[in-house]
Amino acid sequence: MEQTFQGTTSYVASKELMDSVNIAIALKKPLLIKGEPGTGKTMLAEAVANSLGKKMLIWNIKSTTKAQDGLYMYDTIQRLYDGQFGEEGVDDIARYIKLGKLGDAFDSDEQVILLIDEIDKADLEFPNDLLWELDQMEFYIHETKRTVKAKHRPIVIITSNAEKELPDAFLRRCIFHYIDFPEKELMAEIVKTHFPNVEEALLQNVMDVFYKIREIRDIRKKPSTSELIDWVNALQIGGISADRIRSELPFVGVVIKKDEDLETLKQNKDKF
Repeated sequence: MEQTFQGTTSYVASKELMDSVNIAIALKKPLLIKGEPGTGKTMLAEAVANSLGKKMLIWNIKSTTKAQDGLYMYDTIQRLYDGQFGEEGVDDIARYIKLGKLGDAFDSDEQVILLIDEIDKADLEFPNDLLWELDQMEFYIHETKRTVKAKHRPIVIITSNAEKELPDAFLRRCIFHYIDFPEKELMAEIVKTHFPNVEEALLQNVMDVFYKIREIRDIRKKPSTSELIDWVNALQIGGISADRIRSELPFVGVVIKKDEDLETLKQNKDKF
C-alpha cells in the first residue's frame, strides 16, 4: 500500500481500525465507521488527513440534507436578482453553479479526505442516491451540460451513529468498521495524548469511577471518551486531589448530562 495510516500523536487508533482505514484506501472504497457517540468517529477523518498530509472536506449531514446538496447547487434566485438589476454575465449559467462538498472533492487538484458525517441523520433514500457518484466518481450538471469527474479519487470516510439502518446496496460498497468503546489500557493512552503530565493516581481514580458509572445499568446516557477527557481537564484545573474523586465525585456534571442519570448516580454512590 502506497499510503498507510498509522495513527497520530493526538489520535490513538487500534490496529483493527488502522487496518480498516488502509484496506479502504487500497480498495478505493468508502470507509463506513459506526460506534457510540464520542468514540472518535469524526476525529478519525482529521487524523487520517493529518497522517497522510491531505486536505479534509467535511459534509455535515442533517435531516433535511439531500444527495444533490453534495453535488452542486444552481442559484436561480441570485440569477433572477442579477437579471432584474442588469448585472453583466447573467446569461452565463456557470456563474450560478456552486459545487457541494462531494463536487469540491471531485474537482480538487489534489486527493482529499472527504468526511460524510452522520449519514444516518438523512432520509432512507439518501445513501442510495449517492451510489452512482461514489461508484463512478462523477456526476452531470444538467444546466451547463458539464460532467464533473474526479481528478483524484477522494478517500471517503462516512460516520453513522446507527440511528437508522442503511440500505444493503450501500453497505455492499463500503468497508465497515465498528469502533468499540476503549478498554482501560487504551483509554489511558488516549487521555495521555491530551494530558501527558497527568498525575497517575488522578488518572486511575478517574477511570475507575468513569467505568463504574458506565456499568450502572440504569444510566440512560453513558459518558463518552470526550466527556472523560473533559472531566480529567476539569479536575486538573480545579486542583482536585485523587483521593477526593471517589468520595465526592467532583464536577460530575461534566460526564453526566441528564437529571435522571444524576439521580441514578446518587442511588449507586456506594459502588465507588
